[in-house]
Amino acid sequence: MTAAPDDCLARNEWICGAYLSSRRRILLDAVVQHLQLTSLSILIGLLIAVPLAVLARRWGWAATPVLALTTVLYTIPSLAMFSLLLPLYGLSATLVVAGLVLYSLTLLVRNLLAGLRAVPEETRQAARGLGYGPLRLLLTVELPLALPAAMAGLRIATVSAVSLVTVGAIVGYGGLGNLIYSGMNTYFKAQVLTASVLCVLIAVAADLLLLSVQWLITPWTRAGRP
Repeated sequence: MTAAPDDCLARNEWICGAYLSSRRRILLDAVVQHLQLTSLSILIGLLIAVPLAVLARRWGWAATPVLALTTVLYTIPSLAMFSLLLPLYGLSATLVVAGLVLYSLTLLVRNLLAGLRAVPEETRQAARGLGYGPLRLLLTVELPLALPAAMAGLRIATVSAVSLVTVGAIVGYGGLGNLIYSGMNTYFKAQVLTASVLCVLIAVAADLLLLSVQWLITPWTRAGRP
């Protein structure tokens, strides 16, 4: 019995509408897992990176070891990173999140520190002259002025995380990566292409979203533009 002329699944075509309709739930679950792993890792990365960058800015001697450590972490291949973390977290989603957090620190800390260093010293002195304490100075002057550089790092870290989540498929928690790897193993063309395209769309959407957020929260960077 031959396949129907419009049976793209039976013909194993790269572009197949029947795959989208018949695997809708599977695709949705994979997208949700992909977004959860990405957003959680970036959020935790920020919670760690901000204090590290602030400490490195306050104590100049700490900048070199902090940047060196985060850079070394970023050079570790993803498979090796997950293998090193395996004894701690086992085959779990936590393993993937932990690896992504470590990778994000290089981009987040470096850009946050660059932004804090770019704050003019006269601005700090003026704030201190108005009675600003260290915490108020940090929250209302330094961090806001560091936002453009920080957001640039956040955008790159987020897009990188979207890509690296797929490697989590080796432990069963890779979001769309699970579909890509299983599709490659069975040469399921529609699944590989669809999951790959969705990864790209998530990365582009995340970058555009963060760019829009940056545009909204840094109105002073638009001052004077036509």
